[in-house]
Amino acid sequence: MQEELVQILENYSSMAITISILINIIVSIAGVVPSVFVTAANLTFFGFWQGTLLSFIGETLGALIAFYLYRKGFKRLSHEKLKEYPRVNSLMHIEGFDAFLLILSLRIMPFIPSGIVTFFSAIGSVSVIVFFLGSTIGKLPALLMESYAVYQVTTVSVQGKIIMSLAACYGVFICYKNIKKKK
Repeated sequence: MQEELVQILENYSSMAITISILINIIVSIAGVVPSVFVTAANLTFFGFWQGTLLSFIGETLGALIAFYLYRKGFKRLSHEKLKEYPRVNSLMHIEGFDAFLLILSLRIMPFIPSGIVTFFSAIGSVSVIVFFLGSTIGKLPALLMESYAVYQVTTVSVQGKIIMSLAACYGVFICYKNIKKKK
């Protein structure tokens, strides 16, 4: 998918910045599509620092727009469904500095999907400002780590990519064995 996006950016280079930001916004609204392919395309096309900055801008705007849309579309419906789950329901009422710290912490963790953080923030009682600040500040170190990792993978030789792929397959195999052992 990264190659296709780079191709689009090359074909429409005069609008590449706008296209990149719009795609990041769409990915953020979708909530389930990982943004790493957009980051990889941005790094490939724009270079490390400009690509990282564009990904940051796009993801930040995307999170804010998704927050607004999720709040308008899901808040009332979600509260009805969550009444059955008192522990989850109590999380929906976190506000202020506690909400800021929770959002910040979740954004920094690279394995927590952004869409989930945005969704639960939107259906909760978090203010837009608290969400924006926690999300934006937390997104910065997470995106820098993601950009660095993606950049390293994209600049590695074919032999290095094969070694990384084999190591990843081995890691998945070990996880599978451990899960199977626990059952």
